[in-house]
Amino acid sequence: MAVGKEEVEEIVKARTDKREYRRIVLPNSLEVLLISDPDTDKCAASMDVSVGAFSDPDGLEGLAHFLEHMLFYASEKYPLEDSYSKYIAEHGGRTNAYTSSEHTNYHFDINVDAFEEALDRFAQFFIKPLMSADATMREIKAVDSENQKNLLSDGWRMNQLQKHLSVADHPYHKFSTGNWDTLEVRPKAKGLDTRSELITFYEEYYSANVMHLVIYGKENLDKIQGLVEDKFKEIRNIDRDCLRFAGEPCTSEHLQILVRAVPIKEGHALRVAWPITPEIHHYKEGPCRYLGHLIGHEGEGSLYYILKTLGWATGLSAGEVDSTFDFSFFRVDIDLTDAGHEHMQDIVGLLFKYISVLQQSGICKWIFDELSAVCETKFHYQDKIQPISYVVSISANMQKYPPKDWLVRSSLPSNFSTDIIQMVLNKLSPNNVRIFWESKKFEGQTNMVEPWYGTAYSIEKITGPMIQEWIVSSPNENLHLPAPNVFIPTDLSLKSDHEKAKYPVLLRKSPYSTLWHKPDTMFFTPKAYVKIVFTCPHASDSPEAEVLTNIFTQLLMDYLNEFAYYAQVAGLNYGISHTDSGFQVILAGYNHKLRILLETVVEKIASFEVKADRFSVIKEIVTKEYQNFKFRQPYEQAMYYCSLILQDHTWPWMEELDVLPHLKVEDLAKFVPMMLSRAFLECYTAGNLERNEAESMIQHIEDVLFKGSNPICQPLFPSQHLTNRVVKLEKGKSYFYPVEGLNPSDENSALIHYIQVHRDDFMLNVKLHLFALIAKQPAFHQLRSVEQLGYITALLQRNDCGIRGAQFIIQSTVKDPAHIDLRAEEFLKAFESKLYEMTNEEFKSNVNVLIDMKLEKHKNLREEAAFYWREISDGTLKFDRIESEIAALRQLTQQELIDFFNEHIKVGAPHKRTLSVRVYGNSHSSEYKIDKSSPAQASSVKIDDIFSFRRSQPLYGSFKGNHVKL
Repeated sequence: MAVGKEEVEEIVKARTDKREYRRIVLPNSLEVLLISDPDTDKCAASMDVSVGAFSDPDGLEGLAHFLEHMLFYASEKYPLEDSYSKYIAEHGGRTNAYTSSEHTNYHFDINVDAFEEALDRFAQFFIKPLMSADATMREIKAVDSENQKNLLSDGWRMNQLQKHLSVADHPYHKFSTGNWDTLEVRPKAKGLDTRSELITFYEEYYSANVMHLVIYGKENLDKIQGLVEDKFKEIRNIDRDCLRFAGEPCTSEHLQILVRAVPIKEGHALRVAWPITPEIHHYKEGPCRYLGHLIGHEGEGSLYYILKTLGWATGLSAGEVDSTFDFSFFRVDIDLTDAGHEHMQDIVGLLFKYISVLQQSGICKWIFDELSAVCETKFHYQDKIQPISYVVSISANMQKYPPKDWLVRSSLPSNFSTDIIQMVLNKLSPNNVRIFWESKKFEGQTNMVEPWYGTAYSIEKITGPMIQEWIVSSPNENLHLPAPNVFIPTDLSLKSDHEKAKYPVLLRKSPYSTLWHKPDTMFFTPKAYVKIVFTCPHASDSPEAEVLTNIFTQLLMDYLNEFAYYAQVAGLNYGISHTDSGFQVILAGYNHKLRILLETVVEKIASFEVKADRFSVIKEIVTKEYQNFKFRQPYEQAMYYCSLILQDHTWPWMEELDVLPHLKVEDLAKFVPMMLSRAFLECYTAGNLERNEAESMIQHIEDVLFKGSNPICQPLFPSQHLTNRVVKLEKGKSYFYPVEGLNPSDENSALIHYIQVHRDDFMLNVKLHLFALIAKQPAFHQLRSVEQLGYITALLQRNDCGIRGAQFIIQSTVKDPAHIDLRAEEFLKAFESKLYEMTNEEFKSNVNVLIDMKLEKHKNLREEAAFYWREISDGTLKFDRIESEIAALRQLTQQELIDFFNEHIKVGAPHKRTLSVRVYGNSHSSEYKIDKSSPAQASSVKIDDIFSFRRSQPLYGSFKGNHVKL
């Protein structure tokens, strides 16, 4: 019998949370949180083991991470390799894991009726895993491939550099991922067998008393408890002490340093860090939250506001990072402009000036109270999230917090303590600062190299007096604390809109706009979602227009920032971004003050003027975004080319980059009135809004933009309504586009193997979806686990504006894309026999799994809005899609699925349409030359020029064409 059920205070949960919770401790000391949610469509589990990369033995870097990979393979009870992942995938679930410094977390979700067996398979990871010698070698390659993917990522590189510059025998210093060298070459040279080291590591560290399990089920708590006691009781408990890593990772030689580092991407950044007492010891007082809120503030008088006004920064964040129980850092990250890069000392001076403003103002109770109120509202009205995300977020923190705070964690600061906040504030001094300064301008000026990622850097010692000089010589600006936040919602009541519309309703249409409205019949929170998409034909009629629209939307965000930042702090988020046919405005959050923000946004659009100083900053940001395109992962480049080939009326990034240097303030000043001169608004409102409120909001926007003596916008001509159209590939043809990767130092190659199937149709959709469901896991197992083609390996559905298909996405250093293309086809040939061998029971089971997946309810307003908006933007307007596709599934026969496969998917099928985009990395440049110059085989067509190809192909009709003129 489990013990410890009653001895604990009640677990604090949100007022709106209907779920039930119970803590139990099994006789083997495994601590468990049970969650019962009768409304759930998915069950989930997460096991957090309190051991991570910090425990890697010296000379076996990455062993904890490698173990995480290995546990997925097989166990004594379920010896068939990969049967765990297969079972999860076949029952509508997904599974993953991650290794951090002190924890390893394993998790999955699954359809409700398969939960018990999935839990049994999962428990065996921790009871009797089989770590076969055969799998060992393959999975070392997978870990190496994962590391290869990260080698050119600035996030990974800079993180490792900060660790590298710390005490060499402190675990913080370690390289955590592992690679071929650390897990195969070096151990072998020392006469070590990685597999036996792995087993030793597992036996030494994996003990029930350092594990925390969260189970999310549909049954009542007693049922779930019985299940857990049965499945997890055999995990052995060797009474391991929970590992502690005492001692500071940074001694005096690692403090008061200025590190210049060379990043991969264009752009400059400053990261200013101080070692501090971890907030976990004072989570109710929230010192880092309080200081992060103020130092990271963006309202008038804030550090960011001043840096932005001076034209020196484009982003700033502040807060605790790399925290453990024993040490932690407070860090301020600042993205710099080119001008800001030249003023690094002034910026650090201003940062210390702002810290001194905080010292002089004293710790303010009203700021703490305001922050506490925002946190409380956020906690009590939090949206439901996917069960898998929920269990991971809880299990990862159970070690740190007492059970009553497992759900709350540090999200409810409630004890105002001047002393504790002051203690952390005092640490933010010039005496123990670490400054990391990144810029490509340092190329050729560094004298050191970080060993794992090859980042070039140099170190300079800085003293208190030097920083004092920077403070004195920095500009004299009026830095001050933020004003009280007027956006904090005080009316959290629910509207009594009695309309129970199941689907969005077309509330109004005019020559200027359409308004779709979806009353909240699901979530009952005081939140709303508003989306307004401006279709402006002039916004996308050339590469220049596309770039100018992008600059326009970023300038709008820039102008609104110091006002709207308060709204974001208070839980009302907004975004303005450019789209294929214009731009969009989205507001999401508490509905109480949403209209004030919306009207301010519309006012800014209506009265838009170009400020020359801000134009040059935004132009610089946009230029770097385009320049950094070439540093994207090769598989992302392949996806980009695939879309460029398929989607009519899209401009290539190279042309947009070419026009950027020549754009001036006057160009944007002339362009915006012309862009806005013709517009049509598609609007979607949902949540805690009554229909009359929604109508009056849109009426207000129309009045501002389209009415009056000198209107800003005119309605579109009938011929100007834009439609999204997609290239229709020819039946029986396989097209391929070979291209070199854009970053010559990237070893990785990538393939997108796309199979175009049909234009949106319920019956064909479910056949495609069922094929993808059945094939997804075998494809991953064969191409990733068995053939080891690459860490990134996936088979997914694809939907371009209602044109459906399937695609393989594979990134690899070991094989070139043409070779991988053949392997994808070989997989399909082998898969064909699986379809024929499938029993009627297996077929029915797969159909039922897919029905369960389609029945899964939206968890929150954003998820629901994304689903319905897709119907509106594609023009399909099939709001009853779920019900209709389930009805189609119920009629589907196994023979019909086989016929579908034979017609559309089977290799060599006369009606099959495929497109392979092959991005060749540096390690496959010779194969690229061969692929580029060899003549295409019969029935395959090489695309030499994307635009000639696109112009020569027929297009699918657009769904938007039918009801564009509402």
